[in-house]
Amino acid sequence: MYSLTQKLIAEFVGTFALIFFGAGSICADQYLHASGQGGLGLLGVAAAHGLAIGIMVTAIGHVSGGHLNPAVTIGFWVTKRLNTLRTALYWIAQLLGAAAAAYLLAAIVPEAVWRPVGLGTPALAPDFTRMHAMLLEGVMTFFLVFVVFATAEDSRGAFNKIAGFAIGLTITMGILVGGPFTGAAINPARAFGPALAAHYWTNHGVYWVGPLLGGVLAGVIYDRIFLSNQPPA
Repeated sequence: MYSLTQKLIAEFVGTFALIFFGAGSICADQYLHASGQGGLGLLGVAAAHGLAIGIMVTAIGHVSGGHLNPAVTIGFWVTKRLNTLRTALYWIAQLLGAAAAAYLLAAIVPEAVWRPVGLGTPALAPDFTRMHAMLLEGVMTFFLVFVVFATAEDSRGAFNKIAGFAIGLTITMGILVGGPFTGAAINPARAFGPALAAHYWTNHGVYWVGPLLGGVLAGVIYDRIFLSNQPPA
């Protein structure tokens, strides 16, 4: 129904929105705190990410599947629902969208505001080890990809038409728990874009290893247990 170019543009735009509004909410929170106006808080930041994902998955899910996340895409690749070339192109589109959003955000928001929070780049809590961080990111991403398969991919699911709502809430839930410990990227692209624009690469590998492993595990489990008699879309 849609060409590969249209799908890649959709992935670019969707991931752009996630980083621009997600990382942007962290910059807004920092600005409000610095100016003595309180702040959005963890709930506000979690809601901004969840809304961005939920809205964009709803908007472009019918075009590209609404992955917006290399960890979701690898779940589709490992279950043979996406071929290797298309997987690589999806990743490129997602990373380019993340980078473009981060650079635009850095150009709009004063550096004095975004620099203290690394432009929203996720970071580990001081007493949180890389191993614990990878485990937490992996668990959160597992549930995200599991929900994506259950709502967006499984045609027998009751909620496939409102998958964006469930996926957005899963992101919100993850940030409420993981935000204080790892920044809760739950998405390598979410970490990559701000890290590139802010030149902040500390513990960056955590946000690739954990989510990708979680995505692979969730995809395989859902595919083998619940989709074994259903051919790839």
